[in-house]
Order: sequence, then C-alpha cells, then structure tokens
Amino acid sequence: MTVNTALALGSGLFWTATYLLIIRQGFADRTYGMPLVALAANLSWEFHFAFIYPHHPVQRTIDIVWLLFDLVIAYTVIRYGPREFPGLPRALFYAMAGGTLMLAYLGVWLFSREYDHSGAVAAFAQNLMMSALFLAMLIQRRSLRGQSAWIAAAKLIGTALVSVSLWFYSDHWGSAFMAYLYLSILVLDVAYLVAVVVMGRSRHGSPQAAPG
Repeated sequence: MTVNTALALGSGLFWTATYLLIIRQGFADRTYGMPLVALAANLSWEFHFAFIYPHHPVQRTIDIVWLLFDLVIAYTVIRYGPREFPGLPRALFYAMAGGTLMLAYLGVWLFSREYDHSGAVAAFAQNLMMSALFLAMLIQRRSLRGQSAWIAAAKLIGTALVSVSLWFYSDHWGSAFMAYLYLSILVLDVAYLVAVVVMGRSRHGSPQAAPG
C-alpha cells in the first residue's frame, strides 16, 4: 500500500465516522448536527460528482455512500429543523431549506463546469465554510446539542489526512490557494474541537463521554 493510498483510506474512514457520529448525535439530541448551508453544499457536491460528472469508480462509490449519509442528516433537518427556528413558520423553514439547496447546487455546478472539473477545490472551499459554520452553530445554540468532541476530532483528522494527500500527491501540489484552504480549515477545526471540549467541561464538569 502506498502512502497516498493510506492517507486516502484514513481520510475516508474518519469522514465516514464523522457522518455516522453526526447522525447518531442528531437523533439522540433530536436535532440536526450539520449546519444547514454546509449540508446543502455537501448534498450538491456529492450528487454532482456521483451522477452528473462522475468520478472514477472507487471515488464515485464513496461519493454515493456519503450522499446516502447526508440524506439521513437531511431527514433530521426535516424532522427536527423547525424547532431550531421557533420564530419561523414551519412552511417558511422548509422553503428556506429548499431554496438553500437549489442555490448550493447551482453554485457547485457552475464552479465545477468553469473552474474545477475534479471537484477538489470546491470540496475544500465547502469544507472551509463548514468549519466556520460548525463554530457558528456552537455559538448560536450555546450548547452541544447535535455536536460532540468526537465529531470535531473525526472531521479534523479526516480533513487533515486528505489535505496532506492532495498537497504531496496531486496536481494541486504547490498551489498557494489550496495551501490557504488546508491551513485555514485546520485552524478552524482545531478551534472548534477546543471550543467543544471546553464547553463540555464547563457544562458537565468533565469531557464529553465517548459514544456507547
């Protein structure tokens, strides 16, 4: 097994764990665990590169699996989302969520068609947005509902591994913009993990327990 293959497999495993932990925590806390805009961007990217401009067979299979996980997270948005916005009528919340998804897919489609046929740049730009939105969700909720240190750690490690892989073993080697994305995501992911751990300790007197 090559180093690049090991990095890719490790990233896939940690990102799969991230999805599963988000799903588990969402159902446990009766909320959704991924910010709405980030979820819309993920669904759009995975659908686009699984069915419209499909990746090579192995990556396409991964894209489809992650799309299925994100559809489960989308179900938690449909089921529990309106209670996170008590000032909005339920119909308006669903319209807002649907409009967000439409805009996200249009953005992914246009960006991939004109600039990024492989989807790598779009994926990391979305990942940077996701990292910022996880922090914003923590601040907005003022609690760990739908979130955990395990989710934060799995996302951090999964993204760091694929960042190393792309930096050394892809056509993006030496790209200043990609380096900016890698490092910015790392900084925000570390900040999110620290914030979740600190909040868990301050609310419960000890770090959040591992999932059973």
